Amino acid sequence: MNTSRNLLLGLLCGLVAGAFWGGVFLAPKLLHAFTPLQMTAGRYIAYGLASAVLLVPTWRTVMKKMDGRDWRDLFLLSLLGNLIYYVGLSVAVQTSGVALASLIIGLLPVTVTLMGAKRGKGVPLRQLALPLSLIVAGGVCINVSVFTQSQGVGIGKQVVGLLGALLALTVWTVYAVWNARRLAATPKFTSHEWSLLTGLATGLLSLLLVVPAFLLGGEVHAPAAWGWFWTVSFAVAIGASVIGNGLWNAASRYLPLSLSGQLIVFETLFALLYGFLHEGRWPRGLEAAAIALMLAGVMWSVRLHRPRVDLA
Repeated sequence: MNTSRNLLLGLLCGLVAGAFWGGVFLAPKLLHAFTPLQMTAGRYIAYGLASAVLLVPTWRTVMKKMDGRDWRDLFLLSLLGNLIYYVGLSVAVQTSGVALASLIIGLLPVTVTLMGAKRGKGVPLRQLALPLSLIVAGGVCINVSVFTQSQGVGIGKQVVGLLGALLALTVWTVYAVWNARRLAATPKFTSHEWSLLTGLATGLLSLLLVVPAFLLGGEVHAPAAWGWFWTVSFAVAIGASVIGNGLWNAASRYLPLSLSGQLIVFETLFALLYGFLHEGRWPRGLEAAAIALMLAGVMWSVRLHRPRVDLA
């Protein structure tokens, strides 16, 4: 019964985290007048400030539990999973659009499973081969769609966007697996505390971006534009980083990596939903096929995990 409860809670946490994370893909469109570096610095300065405020009531208790290894890992995880990831994502969205970025990064269920299942618990990789192949097929569909229906986007921009999305995919794969294993090995922190500590470390790192992002080059913006910039930055920081990351940490504790990795597809689906709403259009044929294939692959993986989870 307890294991079934963990499965349900893990699935729910992953679903809601994906709904919050999906908004991240829309932010670069809303802030198209700003550079990817500015958006990265703004989001994570906001994340750091929000995390520091939320840590105030338990500051002394949490700090007493911290040691040098915790700080080292938090800074490295923050660098990979937040700063480098968001630069790659922003470049991909601004140069090639939401669809390409969200569905390339939508391969995270495959990459996290392949990397995390080596030592993690869950269904063996050979049993996940067919579900994961559906997700890969979905990625192939969207790439064909993007490169045959570019809507005026040059091949150079498409390649730059693809490289940015691949960078984001790579660093977040490493982050997701490392973070899940670190959480499992660090029961002294709750999922919420670890998320806020990650935000604090990210905020401190993002201060290094202030000079290159805001003081060296770039366009001059009106006060109203900066107001919108910080509004979107704080909305993404609180929604995607504070709430979304906290829920993802909880899902990572409830579920094995071979299953929690699959739930990242909800980020892709919500990102596509928000993107299509923003662009005022329905998905094209290959985009719809990609969504169906990815969702079918993940649902198949969830079904394969049920017997093992219930027998644990």
